[in-house]
Amino acid sequence: MPQHRQDNQNGNPDSPKQNPSPPPPAPPEGPLITDLQTSLKEIKQALGNSTDIGIREITLGESRPDVAILYTDGLVDQTIIFESIMKTVADIAKTSVDQAPGPGVTAGENRILSEISLYLQDIKRVKDYKTLFHSLLSGDTIILADGSAEGIITGTRGWKDRGVTETSAENVVRGPREAFTESLRTNTSMIRRKIKDPNLWLETKQIGRVTQTDVAIMYINGIANPKIVEEVRVRLDRIDVDSILESGYIEEFIQDTTFSPFPTIYNTERPDVIAAELLEGKVAILVDGTPFALVAPALLVSFLHASEDYYQRADISSFLRMLRYLCIFISLLGPSLYIAITTFHQEMLPTQLLFGLAAQREQIPFPAFVEALLMEVTFEILREAGIRLPKNIGSAISIVGTLVIGQAAVEAGIISAAMVIVVAITAISSFVLPSFNMSIAFRMLRFPLMALAGSFGLYGIFVGVMALILHLCSLRSFGVPYMTPFAPLIPEGQKDSILRFPHWLLTTRPRLLNKTNRTRRRAYPPKKSRS
Repeated sequence: MPQHRQDNQNGNPDSPKQNPSPPPPAPPEGPLITDLQTSLKEIKQALGNSTDIGIREITLGESRPDVAILYTDGLVDQTIIFESIMKTVADIAKTSVDQAPGPGVTAGENRILSEISLYLQDIKRVKDYKTLFHSLLSGDTIILADGSAEGIITGTRGWKDRGVTETSAENVVRGPREAFTESLRTNTSMIRRKIKDPNLWLETKQIGRVTQTDVAIMYINGIANPKIVEEVRVRLDRIDVDSILESGYIEEFIQDTTFSPFPTIYNTERPDVIAAELLEGKVAILVDGTPFALVAPALLVSFLHASEDYYQRADISSFLRMLRYLCIFISLLGPSLYIAITTFHQEMLPTQLLFGLAAQREQIPFPAFVEALLMEVTFEILREAGIRLPKNIGSAISIVGTLVIGQAAVEAGIISAAMVIVVAITAISSFVLPSFNMSIAFRMLRFPLMALAGSFGLYGIFVGVMALILHLCSLRSFGVPYMTPFAPLIPEGQKDSILRFPHWLLTTRPRLLNKTNRTRRRAYPPKKSRS
């Protein structure tokens, strides 16, 4: 027993007497070793002899292998490896072992790798272990040869991913149905399909010391502001973190204002939205492993517009936008106005309506603010529960919970029927906003405005709204004012803000985003039919 206690004390990792374990050795980052066996030993040791790392060695009649093929199982297309690469390498290796170097092969260069590079597509040279590990763990195949200080990287990425499906967060009645996937290359190709311009440039970098996540920057050269593009590069280069698992990580690191409920980086999963933003002179940031792409700079109007606004006729789009702005007003100030009017400004109500509300509130034990707070918190709980529950029962639970709780609260005399109507209209109005991030911002601001209305009435609401407007005017996104084109007021930008003018009148791009190539098309009305 004493010996058992002593073993536990010495083996306990939390024991203060035990020396901390040394950190694991860092993987090699220097140049490749010419000896193939030593190089493979270094690679296996750095990867912890992981069982998903495939190493195929090809021996040319001797005890030592001359060529090695390395790949990561599950990230590669094994059909390409076994039916193309391995067969090609084996055939070339057998015929090249006793031949003189071919044309273009310098002294000291491995003749086998030189021959292999002539028959394989999508190849790159690798001379250091850091590049080797990144390519190997990204789904590429590495070919090494004995006696050579460099290897070949060939593209064989072929992991299973989710196909292109319909968007679930930004539904439209008219417009494309496709949405981004978790594959970065698939997402960039979907944008390339819509913008077939050689000036659409793509830059890719790796962010995250451990995850080495691929992050791509897309912009149209000649349309995007070079200063904004450079600012995006600088902010991305500043990120020093161990992991990037979603574009939300990037958004928090590069946003202008941290302590604000309003998002200053726009995100979407629709390729057509990204294409439209790029044509306005903005910069897109795509992250491997997530279907949500980021757009910078982001303006307030960007979150209030839907992609469908540009696919419908101008009159229909303008009507829908005005309805959307009305819903924003209701979502933000609906409960606050009800609390202020019923508590401090009853003279604003018609007599019959005032008597009806007074009769309903006669048995209610709480003031209007507490009553609204209870209903809003309850609805937020039901909304969040409906999102997290399985799809088969989530909607049913939300509907049943809302009906049962609302009806029971009214019959129990805890909540008035008028308050249930106000909260219901407010909740429905919040769903009209196209952007989920902006909808959350208005939902959060609803509560402090309710507190101001319950304390000071309409005067409190006025002060709260003024403070909100001042805060919005102080925000910037990559140097561009957040309230553009309202503050600063740009008359030409009003063509596509609250109203949407016909496409033949939208002749210029936003002024603050682009100052060199602002012309979309010549300004002339469409020809009328002679019939």
